[in-house]
Amino acid sequence: MELHAIALVLAAFLCSLVAGFLFAFAVVAMPGIKTLDDGAFIRAFQAMDGVIQNNQPLFMVVWLGSVVALIAAAVTGFGHLEGMARWGLIGTALVYLGGVQAPTVLINVPLNNRLQSLDVDALDASSRAAARAAFEGRWNRSNRFRTVVACLVALVLTGRFFWM
Repeated sequence: MELHAIALVLAAFLCSLVAGFLFAFAVVAMPGIKTLDDGAFIRAFQAMDGVIQNNQPLFMVVWLGSVVALIAAAVTGFGHLEGMARWGLIGTALVYLGGVQAPTVLINVPLNNRLQSLDVDALDASSRAAARAAFEGRWNRSNRFRTVVACLVALVLTGRFFWM
């Protein structure tokens, strides 16, 4: 199997896993902890995010690997593909970087870090409520956006196998 095909299969697989991860947060994890009181919500999110912040190895391989594999597929595709197939793959990579990775770095991770820095036990009820209010809506909107983009990218990459 040639390098481009390997990179494309790996990119489709890893981007699909990222899409599934974001989807699970959007439809299960966040709606599940939404029902908790402010302190429990913050603690629950801190616990889930703490696994990621501690560089969980499989998560890191999938998350960072999706970027590397997709860039590799686009780069190898530049010499291997022509016309719309070439530009479509490059466009897909740019959409993934701009629609999944950029919001993660610019919105979700800073919000995660802010919430992670809180000592819930040291906050009074109004401070917990304010911290949650500053976090939850913006984080969920960004995550829904990332989820839609990641799912579309996974669909396009998977569809490439029918157009090869």
